[in-house]
Amino acid sequence: MPATFSSLKSEKYVNLETKRKNGTAIATPVWFAVDGDTVYVISEADAGKLKRIRNNPSVRLAACSFDGKQIRGEWIEGTATIIEGQEAARGDGLLDQKYWMKRVGNLFQRWKKPRVWIAIKAASR
Repeated sequence: MPATFSSLKSEKYVNLETKRKNGTAIATPVWFAVDGDTVYVISEADAGKLKRIRNNPSVRLAACSFDGKQIRGEWIEGTATIIEGQEAARGDGLLDQKYWMKRVGNLFQRWKKPRVWIAIKAASR
């Protein structure tokens, strides 16, 4: 039975694998929140992963260690979308609930780079 996003709920980090135009896979460990069939991720607006998602929204997720070097479990394929508005607010709230360090970081956000929210849906099989 293939892994689903619900299998990630208890994890602290996932590797978000995106692909360059030449097909090279780049995995980045990220904070995330699962809400039903959607995984929410936040990123700085100028991050390379956003450029790669805009070029190719097909991604993979796998539970990992904080540095992304140890993969735990199966890779789960999905489709990423950059989101705004109420959906972004929903994802942001879920990330705030899960990570106390994010809530602390929110206090300093006005001096930091702009952020972008990503919603990932499981790829249809």
